[in-house]
Amino acid sequence: MASQIDVFHECFDQVEDPRVAGRTTHPLNSILFLVVSAVIAGADGPDEIESFGDEKLDWLSKYADFEAGIPSHDTITRVLSLIKPAEFQKALLQWHAHLCEMNWDHEIKDDDHPVHVAIDGKTVRGSYTDAEKSDAIHIVSAWATENGVALGQTEVDSKSNEITAIPELLELIDISNAIVTLDAMGCQKSIAEKIIDEGGDYVFAVKDNHPKLCAAIAEHFEMAHNEGLTTHGVRSTTTKGKQAGRDEERFYATGPIPESLRALTDQWKGAKSICQANTCTSRGDKQTSDIRYYISSRPARVGEFANSARRHWGIESMHWVLDVVFHEDSSRLRTKNATSNMSFTRRFVTTLLKRDTRKKSLRRKRKIAGWNTAFLEKLLFAA
Repeated sequence: MASQIDVFHECFDQVEDPRVAGRTTHPLNSILFLVVSAVIAGADGPDEIESFGDEKLDWLSKYADFEAGIPSHDTITRVLSLIKPAEFQKALLQWHAHLCEMNWDHEIKDDDHPVHVAIDGKTVRGSYTDAEKSDAIHIVSAWATENGVALGQTEVDSKSNEITAIPELLELIDISNAIVTLDAMGCQKSIAEKIIDEGGDYVFAVKDNHPKLCAAIAEHFEMAHNEGLTTHGVRSTTTKGKQAGRDEERFYATGPIPESLRALTDQWKGAKSICQANTCTSRGDKQTSDIRYYISSRPARVGEFANSARRHWGIESMHWVLDVVFHEDSSRLRTKNATSNMSFTRRFVTTLLKRDTRKKSLRRKRKIAGWNTAFLEKLLFAA
Protein backbone atom coordinates (compact mmCIF):
# COMPACT_ATOMS: atom_id res chain seq x y z
CA MET A 1 0.00 0.00 0.00
CA ALA A 2 3.02 2.26 0.37
CA SER A 3 3.25 3.24 -3.30
CA GLN A 4 -0.48 3.99 -3.49
CA ILE A 5 -0.43 6.35 -0.52
CA ASP A 6 2.68 8.02 -1.95
CA VAL A 7 0.74 8.73 -5.15
CA PHE A 8 -2.17 10.04 -3.07
CA HIS A 9 0.13 12.54 -1.41
CA GLU A 10 1.75 13.46 -4.74
CA CYS A 11 -1.69 14.28 -6.16
CA PHE A 12 -2.67 16.37 -3.14
CA ASP A 13 0.67 18.19 -2.94
CA GLN A 14 -0.76 20.32 -5.77
CA VAL A 15 -3.37 21.79 -3.44
CA GLU A 16 -1.97 25.07 -2.12
CA ASP A 17 -2.00 25.38 1.65
CA PRO A 18 -3.42 28.88 2.31
CA ARG A 19 -2.62 28.81 6.02
CA VAL A 20 0.20 30.86 7.53
CA ALA A 21 3.48 28.93 7.31
CA GLY A 22 4.86 27.90 10.68
CA ARG A 23 1.53 28.38 12.45
CA THR A 24 -0.15 25.12 11.47
CA THR A 25 -0.52 22.03 13.63
CA HIS A 26 -1.83 19.51 11.11
CA PRO A 27 -0.37 18.93 7.61
CA LEU A 28 -2.83 19.80 4.83
CA ASN A 29 -2.55 16.39 3.13
CA SER A 30 -3.35 14.64 6.40
CA ILE A 31 -6.53 16.66 6.81
CA LEU A 32 -7.59 15.95 3.22
CA PHE A 33 -6.86 12.23 3.59
CA LEU A 34 -8.98 12.24 6.75
CA VAL A 35 -11.85 14.03 4.96
CA VAL A 36 -11.94 11.63 1.99
CA SER A 37 -11.62 8.51 4.17
CA ALA A 38 -14.29 9.67 6.61
CA VAL A 39 -16.81 10.56 3.90
CA ILE A 40 -16.39 7.12 2.34
CA ALA A 41 -16.98 5.58 5.77
CA GLY A 42 -20.24 7.44 6.41
CA ALA A 43 -19.29 10.88 7.78
CA ASP A 44 -21.56 13.64 6.46
CA GLY A 45 -19.89 16.75 7.88
CA PRO A 46 -16.93 18.12 9.86
CA ASP A 47 -18.28 16.96 13.25
CA GLU A 48 -18.61 13.37 12.04
CA ILE A 49 -15.25 13.56 10.24
CA GLU A 50 -13.62 14.49 13.54
CA SER A 51 -15.39 11.60 15.32
CA PHE A 52 -14.29 9.15 12.63
CA GLY A 53 -10.71 10.36 13.08
CA ASP A 54 -10.84 9.90 16.83
CA GLU A 55 -12.06 6.32 16.43
CA LYS A 56 -9.64 5.42 13.60
CA LEU A 57 -6.52 7.32 14.66
CA ASP A 58 -4.25 4.23 14.64
CA TRP A 59 -5.41 3.26 11.14
CA LEU A 60 -5.14 6.80 9.78
CA SER A 61 -1.62 7.16 11.20
CA LYS A 62 -0.45 4.37 8.89
CA TYR A 63 -1.05 6.63 5.87
CA ALA A 64 -0.66 10.23 7.02
CA ASP A 65 0.89 12.38 9.74
CA PHE A 66 -1.36 12.61 12.78
CA GLU A 67 1.32 13.11 15.43
CA ALA A 68 -0.65 16.11 16.69
CA GLY A 69 -3.82 14.05 16.87
CA ILE A 70 -7.03 14.54 14.91
CA PRO A 71 -7.90 18.11 13.90
CA SER A 72 -11.05 19.58 15.42
CA HIS A 73 -14.21 20.02 13.39
CA ASP A 74 -13.56 23.78 13.41
CA THR A 75 -10.12 23.23 11.86
CA ILE A 76 -11.58 20.87 9.26
CA THR A 77 -14.25 23.44 8.38
CA ARG A 78 -11.70 26.25 8.16
CA VAL A 79 -9.40 24.25 5.86
CA LEU A 80 -12.30 23.28 3.57
CA SER A 81 -13.25 26.96 3.45
CA LEU A 82 -9.74 28.08 2.50
CA ILE A 83 -8.51 25.63 -0.14
CA LYS A 84 -9.38 26.36 -3.76
CA PRO A 85 -12.11 24.05 -5.13
CA ALA A 86 -10.48 23.81 -8.58
CA GLU A 87 -7.20 22.55 -7.06
CA PHE A 88 -9.00 20.09 -4.78
CA GLN A 89 -11.08 18.73 -7.67
CA LYS A 90 -7.95 18.33 -9.82
CA ALA A 91 -6.20 16.36 -7.06
CA LEU A 92 -9.19 14.03 -6.58
CA LEU A 93 -9.53 13.45 -10.32
CA GLN A 94 -5.82 12.71 -10.70
CA TRP A 95 -6.07 10.24 -7.82
CA HIS A 96 -9.05 8.60 -9.53
CA ALA A 97 -7.13 8.43 -12.82
CA HIS A 98 -4.32 6.63 -10.99
CA LEU A 99 -6.79 4.08 -9.60
CA CYS A 100 -8.18 3.52 -13.10
CA GLU A 101 -4.69 2.87 -14.46
CA MET A 102 -4.08 0.33 -11.70
CA ASN A 103 -7.21 -1.77 -11.65
CA TRP A 104 -10.08 -0.54 -13.74
CA ASP A 105 -10.91 -0.32 -17.42
CA HIS A 106 -10.68 3.08 -19.07
CA GLU A 107 -13.71 4.53 -20.78
CA ILE A 108 -13.46 4.17 -24.54
CA LYS A 109 -13.30 7.63 -26.02
CA ASP A 110 -13.11 7.96 -29.80
CA ASP A 111 -15.24 9.12 -32.71
CA ASP A 112 -17.28 5.90 -32.73
CA HIS A 113 -17.70 5.74 -28.93
CA PRO A 114 -18.09 9.31 -27.66
CA VAL A 115 -18.30 9.70 -23.90
CA HIS A 116 -21.59 11.09 -22.66
CA VAL A 117 -21.17 14.06 -20.32
CA ALA A 118 -24.28 15.31 -18.52
CA ILE A 119 -24.16 18.80 -17.04
CA ASP A 120 -26.82 19.72 -14.55
CA GLY A 121 -27.33 21.89 -11.48
CA LYS A 122 -28.34 21.11 -7.91
CA THR A 123 -29.01 23.51 -5.04
CA VAL A 124 -27.45 22.62 -1.68
CA ARG A 125 -30.53 23.65 0.28
CA GLY A 126 -28.89 23.83 3.71
CA SER A 127 -26.21 26.32 2.63
CA TYR A 128 -28.39 29.43 2.95
CA THR A 129 -27.40 32.33 5.19
CA ASP A 130 -30.43 34.65 5.01
CA ALA A 131 -33.83 34.17 6.64
CA GLU A 132 -35.57 33.68 3.29
CA LYS A 133 -33.15 30.87 2.36
CA SER A 134 -32.76 32.59 -0.99
CA ASP A 135 -28.95 32.52 -1.18
CA ALA A 136 -28.38 28.76 -0.99
CA ILE A 137 -25.39 27.73 -3.10
CA HIS A 138 -26.14 26.14 -6.47
CA ILE A 139 -23.65 23.53 -7.76
CA VAL A 140 -23.30 22.87 -11.50
CA SER A 141 -21.69 19.47 -12.09
CA ALA A 142 -20.42 17.41 -15.00
CA TRP A 143 -20.73 13.61 -14.98
CA ALA A 144 -19.41 10.95 -17.33
CA THR A 145 -22.65 9.04 -17.00
CA GLU A 146 -21.65 5.60 -18.29
CA ASN A 147 -19.54 4.89 -15.20
CA GLY A 148 -20.93 7.61 -12.93
CA VAL A 149 -17.63 9.52 -12.80
CA ALA A 150 -17.69 13.08 -11.48
CA LEU A 151 -15.62 15.22 -13.86
CA GLY A 152 -15.83 18.60 -12.20
CA GLN A 153 -18.13 21.25 -10.81
CA THR A 154 -18.46 24.94 -10.15
CA GLU A 155 -20.72 26.87 -7.82
CA VAL A 156 -22.95 29.93 -8.07
CA ASP A 157 -25.21 31.80 -5.67
CA SER A 158 -28.48 30.86 -7.38
CA LYS A 159 -29.94 28.68 -10.14
CA SER A 160 -30.44 31.77 -12.29
CA ASN A 161 -26.64 32.09 -12.61
CA GLU A 162 -26.28 28.58 -14.06
CA ILE A 163 -25.81 30.03 -17.55
CA THR A 164 -22.63 31.82 -16.46
CA ALA A 165 -21.35 28.80 -14.53
CA ILE A 166 -21.53 26.33 -17.43
CA PRO A 167 -18.77 27.97 -19.53
CA GLU A 168 -16.56 28.07 -16.41
CA LEU A 169 -17.16 24.36 -15.89
CA LEU A 170 -16.36 23.59 -19.53
CA GLU A 171 -12.96 25.22 -18.96
CA LEU A 172 -12.19 22.64 -16.26
CA ILE A 173 -13.00 19.42 -18.16
CA ASP A 174 -11.98 17.68 -21.37
CA ILE A 175 -14.99 17.41 -23.69
CA SER A 176 -13.18 16.43 -26.88
CA ASN A 177 -15.05 13.56 -28.58
CA ALA A 178 -17.81 13.83 -25.96
CA ILE A 179 -21.56 14.39 -26.24
CA VAL A 180 -22.55 17.09 -23.76
CA THR A 181 -26.21 17.15 -22.73
CA LEU A 182 -27.87 20.14 -21.06
CA ASP A 183 -31.40 21.05 -20.08
CA ALA A 184 -33.18 24.07 -21.52
CA MET A 185 -31.39 26.63 -19.34
CA GLY A 186 -28.08 25.59 -20.90
CA CYS A 187 -29.43 25.85 -24.46
CA GLN A 188 -27.38 28.93 -25.33
CA LYS A 189 -25.66 29.85 -28.59
CA SER A 190 -22.45 30.81 -26.79
CA ILE A 191 -22.34 27.46 -24.97
CA ALA A 192 -22.92 25.57 -28.24
CA GLU A 193 -20.02 27.48 -29.80
CA LYS A 194 -17.71 26.71 -26.88
CA ILE A 195 -18.51 22.98 -26.96
CA ILE A 196 -17.88 22.76 -30.71
CA ASP A 197 -14.66 24.79 -30.43
CA GLU A 198 -13.45 22.37 -27.72
CA GLY A 199 -13.98 19.37 -30.02
CA GLY A 200 -17.22 18.12 -28.46
CA ASP A 201 -20.84 17.76 -29.52
CA TYR A 202 -24.06 18.76 -27.80
CA VAL A 203 -27.67 17.73 -27.29
CA PHE A 204 -29.68 20.65 -25.87
CA ALA A 205 -33.25 20.54 -24.62
CA VAL A 206 -35.29 23.36 -26.18
CA LYS A 207 -38.15 24.94 -24.25
CA ASP A 208 -39.92 28.27 -23.92
CA ASN A 209 -36.73 30.24 -23.27
CA HIS A 210 -36.33 29.93 -27.07
CA PRO A 211 -40.02 30.07 -28.04
CA LYS A 212 -39.60 30.48 -31.81
CA LEU A 213 -37.15 27.58 -32.09
CA CYS A 214 -39.23 25.36 -29.81
CA ALA A 215 -42.44 26.08 -31.74
CA ALA A 216 -40.73 25.50 -35.10
CA ILE A 217 -39.32 22.12 -34.04
CA ALA A 218 -42.71 21.09 -32.60
CA GLU A 219 -44.51 22.09 -35.81
CA HIS A 220 -42.03 20.16 -37.95
CA PHE A 221 -42.45 16.95 -35.94
CA GLU A 222 -46.24 17.32 -35.95
CA MET A 223 -46.14 17.58 -39.74
CA ALA A 224 -43.79 14.61 -39.95
CA HIS A 225 -46.13 12.49 -37.81
CA ASN A 226 -49.08 13.46 -40.01
CA GLU A 227 -47.35 12.96 -43.37
CA GLY A 228 -45.08 10.05 -42.43
CA LEU A 229 -41.83 10.15 -40.48
CA THR A 230 -39.71 8.49 -43.15
CA THR A 231 -40.99 10.97 -45.74
CA HIS A 232 -39.17 13.68 -43.80
CA GLY A 233 -36.09 11.57 -43.04
CA VAL A 234 -37.08 11.09 -39.40
CA ARG A 235 -35.97 7.92 -37.63
CA SER A 236 -37.77 6.71 -34.51
CA THR A 237 -37.72 4.02 -31.84
CA THR A 238 -39.95 3.08 -28.89
CA THR A 239 -39.04 1.45 -25.59
CA LYS A 240 -41.29 0.06 -22.87
CA GLY A 241 -40.54 -0.78 -19.26
CA LYS A 242 -41.54 -0.61 -15.62
CA GLN A 243 -40.07 1.66 -12.99
CA ALA A 244 -41.18 2.20 -9.38
CA GLY A 245 -44.57 0.60 -10.05
CA ARG A 246 -45.20 2.63 -13.22
CA ASP A 247 -45.51 1.47 -16.81
CA GLU A 248 -43.38 3.68 -19.05
CA GLU A 249 -43.36 3.99 -22.81
CA ARG A 250 -40.74 6.22 -24.37
CA PHE A 251 -40.76 7.34 -28.01
CA TYR A 252 -37.68 8.92 -29.58
CA ALA A 253 -37.37 10.54 -33.00
CA THR A 254 -34.61 12.46 -34.72
CA GLY A 255 -34.06 13.85 -38.18
CA PRO A 256 -31.83 16.23 -40.12
CA ILE A 257 -32.59 19.92 -39.83
CA PRO A 258 -34.98 20.91 -42.66
CA GLU A 259 -34.25 23.97 -44.76
CA SER A 260 -37.34 25.68 -43.34
CA LEU A 261 -35.67 25.77 -39.90
CA ARG A 262 -32.16 26.72 -40.97
CA ALA A 263 -32.65 30.43 -40.35
CA LEU A 264 -33.22 29.59 -36.69
CA THR A 265 -30.91 26.62 -36.12
CA ASP A 266 -27.88 28.11 -37.91
CA GLN A 267 -27.52 30.42 -34.91
CA TRP A 268 -26.37 27.34 -32.94
CA LYS A 269 -22.89 26.48 -34.15
CA GLY A 270 -22.60 22.97 -35.58
CA ALA A 271 -26.32 22.14 -35.38
CA LYS A 272 -27.14 19.08 -37.52
CA SER A 273 -30.32 17.49 -36.20
CA ILE A 274 -33.53 18.08 -34.25
CA CYS A 275 -35.04 15.53 -31.90
CA GLN A 276 -38.22 14.64 -30.04
CA ALA A 277 -38.73 12.53 -26.90
CA ASN A 278 -42.20 11.52 -25.70
CA THR A 279 -42.69 9.80 -22.35
CA CYS A 280 -46.05 8.21 -21.43
CA THR A 281 -46.39 6.98 -17.85
CA SER A 282 -49.25 4.87 -16.48
CA ARG A 283 -50.01 3.96 -12.90
CA GLY A 284 -53.38 2.26 -12.57
CA ASP A 285 -55.98 4.48 -14.26
CA LYS A 286 -53.78 7.57 -14.15
CA GLN A 287 -51.74 8.51 -17.20
CA THR A 288 -49.30 11.35 -17.79
CA SER A 289 -47.32 12.36 -20.85
CA ASP A 290 -44.39 14.63 -21.51
CA ILE A 291 -42.98 15.84 -24.84
CA ARG A 292 -39.52 17.37 -25.12
CA TYR A 293 -37.66 18.82 -28.08
CA TYR A 294 -33.93 19.06 -28.71
CA ILE A 295 -31.31 20.54 -31.01
CA SER A 296 -28.08 18.61 -31.57
CA SER A 297 -24.74 18.85 -33.33
CA ARG A 298 -24.75 15.08 -33.83
CA PRO A 299 -26.05 13.40 -37.01
CA ALA A 300 -29.62 12.08 -36.86
CA ARG A 301 -28.97 8.73 -35.12
CA VAL A 302 -32.02 7.77 -33.11
CA GLY A 303 -30.33 5.10 -30.96
CA GLU A 304 -27.57 7.48 -29.94
CA PHE A 305 -30.07 10.25 -29.18
CA ALA A 306 -32.22 7.88 -27.08
CA ASN A 307 -29.15 6.87 -25.05
CA SER A 308 -28.13 10.49 -24.52
CA ALA A 309 -31.61 11.54 -23.39
CA ARG A 310 -31.98 8.58 -21.00
CA ARG A 311 -28.54 9.10 -19.51
CA HIS A 312 -29.20 12.79 -18.93
CA TRP A 313 -32.45 12.02 -17.13
CA GLY A 314 -30.44 9.56 -15.03
CA ILE A 315 -28.49 12.44 -13.51
CA GLU A 316 -31.54 12.96 -11.29
CA SER A 317 -30.70 9.65 -9.62
CA MET A 318 -27.31 11.10 -8.69
CA HIS A 319 -29.08 14.03 -7.01
CA TRP A 320 -31.16 11.50 -5.09
CA VAL A 321 -27.98 9.72 -3.97
CA LEU A 322 -26.43 12.97 -2.73
CA ASP A 323 -29.54 13.81 -0.68
CA VAL A 324 -30.54 10.36 0.59
CA VAL A 325 -27.17 8.60 0.94
CA PHE A 326 -24.99 11.60 1.84
CA HIS A 327 -27.65 13.95 3.33
CA GLU A 328 -26.29 16.85 1.28
CA ASP A 329 -29.36 19.04 1.72
CA SER A 330 -28.99 18.77 5.49
CA SER A 331 -25.43 20.12 5.46
CA ARG A 332 -25.10 23.53 7.10
CA LEU A 333 -21.72 24.40 5.63
CA ARG A 334 -22.33 27.91 4.35
CA THR A 335 -19.09 29.25 2.87
CA LYS A 336 -18.85 28.75 -0.88
CA ASN A 337 -15.49 26.93 -0.85
CA ALA A 338 -16.43 24.58 2.01
CA THR A 339 -19.79 23.73 0.44
CA SER A 340 -18.16 23.12 -2.94
CA ASN A 341 -15.27 21.03 -1.58
CA MET A 342 -17.55 18.80 0.49
CA SER A 343 -20.00 18.51 -2.39
CA PHE A 344 -17.30 17.32 -4.79
CA THR A 345 -15.95 14.93 -2.15
CA ARG A 346 -19.40 13.32 -2.03
CA ARG A 347 -19.47 13.03 -5.82
CA PHE A 348 -15.96 11.55 -5.86
CA VAL A 349 -16.89 9.04 -3.15
CA THR A 350 -20.02 8.10 -5.11
CA THR A 351 -17.73 7.21 -8.02
CA LEU A 352 -15.53 5.02 -5.79
CA LEU A 353 -18.54 3.25 -4.28
CA LYS A 354 -20.05 2.56 -7.71
CA ARG A 355 -16.75 1.06 -8.90
CA ASP A 356 -17.21 -1.71 -6.34
CA THR A 357 -19.43 -4.23 -8.14
CA ARG A 358 -20.87 -6.09 -5.16
CA LYS A 359 -24.67 -5.99 -5.10
CA LYS A 360 -25.16 -3.76 -2.09
CA SER A 361 -26.65 -0.29 -1.81
CA LEU A 362 -24.33 2.72 -1.65
CA ARG A 363 -25.59 3.47 1.86
CA ARG A 364 -24.69 -0.08 2.95
CA LYS A 365 -21.24 0.13 1.33
CA ARG A 366 -20.53 3.28 3.31
CA LYS A 367 -21.47 1.51 6.53
CA ILE A 368 -19.27 -1.48 5.65
CA ALA A 369 -16.35 0.89 4.94
CA GLY A 370 -16.84 2.40 8.39
CA TRP A 371 -16.82 -1.02 10.06
CA ASN A 372 -14.18 -2.76 7.91
CA THR A 373 -10.92 -0.94 7.20
CA ALA A 374 -9.91 -3.61 4.67
CA PHE A 375 -12.91 -2.62 2.53
CA LEU A 376 -12.14 1.07 3.09
CA GLU A 377 -8.57 0.44 1.90
CA LYS A 378 -9.88 -1.35 -1.17
CA LEU A 379 -11.99 1.66 -2.11
CA LEU A 380 -9.17 4.11 -1.43
CA PHE A 381 -6.32 2.16 -2.99
CA ALA A 382 -8.01 -0.36 -5.34
CA ALA A 383 -6.29 -3.11 -3.36
